Amino acid sequence: MTFEEAQKKALAFRKERDWEQFHNPKDLAISICLEAAELLEAFQWSGANLTMPDKREYIAEELADVTIYCIYLADALGVDLADIVSDKIDANANKYPADKARGNSKKYTEL
Repeated sequence: MTFEEAQKKALAFRKERDWEQFHNPKDLAISICLEAAELLEAFQWSGANLTMPDKREYIAEELADVTIYCIYLADALGVDLADIVSDKIDANANKYPADKARGNSKKYTEL
């Protein structure tokens, strides 16, 4: 399945349930944060285990929840996710030129 197909599926799921009426930008942004916190919780107290293979399914489900709410927020705001992601990558490419940023974790203001 392509991302575009998944996006259409998520929007159709919501439409079938008439949930658009509850999905204003503020509440969707809150929902993204809540789901992101659940995603982060999977890594809490993990110590040196940074990949958490035993929680992979749970992590995938929470990542899906975050993504679905991002789809809904983009729809509510009338923005195209592919376009804004591409624009952000272009902006980041300017802030983090590959020749300066490769293998370096410093913020762009420190490069």
